[in-house]
Amino acid sequence: MPNKIAAARLARRAGRLTLEIMIDRKTAPHYSWGAGCDGWHLVESGTLSVIEESMPPGTAEVQHHHQKANQFFYVLRGALSMEVGGNEFVLDEGQGVHVSAGEVHRVSNRSAGTAEFLVVSSPPSHGDRVV
Repeated sequence: MPNKIAAARLARRAGRLTLEIMIDRKTAPHYSWGAGCDGWHLVESGTLSVIEESMPPGTAEVQHHHQKANQFFYVLRGALSMEVGGNEFVLDEGQGVHVSAGEVHRVSNRSAGTAEFLVVSSPPSHGDRVV
């Protein structure tokens, strides 16, 4: 029976045997940001970051851009308001948007429910944010 906290499996890649650790909100490093927003680092490497984030109703981040990081926002549950390059739109469950490096953007939750979404960044955006 798999461990409820984390599961692992052996995989052969490029002739090498590696251990792959399964990750979820319970095992991922957690952080809080803004007014009650949460994030979980699902993947952290030198070339890729995958974060699951949760934003309660009425929350928003500041408008900003990244010098190097390209990002992809994908809504898992709820609705997420996006401002990208001066355009504003709403992403619903199962919808996403790519934000290129240098493009000014902002996410907010103007809905009545919590928005849960993935933020995929390459390279990772930590330390690359310009307000």
